[in-house]
Amino acid sequence: MSDPLIQDVSDTAFFVAHYRAVEGQRRDALFHDPLAARLAGERGRRIGESMDKALMGGWSIAIRTVIIDRYIADAVAEGVDAVLNLGAGLDTRPYRMDLPPSLRWTEVDFPRVIDLKEKVLAGETPRCRLTRVKLDLGDTAARRAFFAGVAAKKLLVLTEGVTPYLTNEQVAELAASLRELGAAYWIVDYFAPGVMAMRRRTGLTRHLTNAPFRFDPADWFAFFEKAGWRCKQVRYIIEEAARLKRHPRPSLVLLGLVVRSLFMSRERRAAARRSMGFALLEPA
Repeated sequence: MSDPLIQDVSDTAFFVAHYRAVEGQRRDALFHDPLAARLAGERGRRIGESMDKALMGGWSIAIRTVIIDRYIADAVAEGVDAVLNLGAGLDTRPYRMDLPPSLRWTEVDFPRVIDLKEKVLAGETPRCRLTRVKLDLGDTAARRAFFAGVAAKKLLVLTEGVTPYLTNEQVAELAASLRELGAAYWIVDYFAPGVMAMRRRTGLTRHLTNAPFRFDPADWFAFFEKAGWRCKQVRYIIEEAARLKRHPRPSLVLLGLVVRSLFMSRERRAAARRSMGFALLEPA
């Protein structure tokens, strides 16, 4: 049975914002996102609380936020002068990160998402030059027209939580478009083979019936190499969590994973620790 609270992929932005707001309330918070609760609203709280708590959604979103923050900070320090956030959702990095005022940051998402952000954040001032664009990224012609007008000396593209909801063909097309755009870097979700099957076993797909994961290449790294992108760096959720000393709270799912790992070889345990994360790609 589908979860009526999640009608389409854009609704996932609400529980992401909710989890980020919750993280900021912790004494040992990894980051603070003071605008997240306002953006998530009651809808985000309800969706977040309806998700199976055993799935550790808040934990993984907190870790992935730190990973992406570090990628962005390092890229800006390296000379990136523009960030293109595709499928930006309710992200507030232009307001909460220490960014240079000269940095040009463009958010792209569905009109309803952009309208909500502009309404809720009307009185807030971003730390960089922020622009928002209303666009359905699934509209190939509109996307190409928009990309044709993007200009930057050194561009970083962020697609946080976007590619998992696209088909393999759509991701390949996006990869080609970003190559033509001349992007210097691309931050993208990484999932190892078999993660889709694990998601089905843990029941997460039940909550996301109206926003299913579809991207499932046989070899993630080979897929992007073929599409003209190579992995400059990849940071894995579990390894980053260990570095941050932030472990998921005890749960039946976690217990099951621990027990299962006892019967794995050393190589398989190492692979399991690197099952998901975020990669920084550069043109091959």
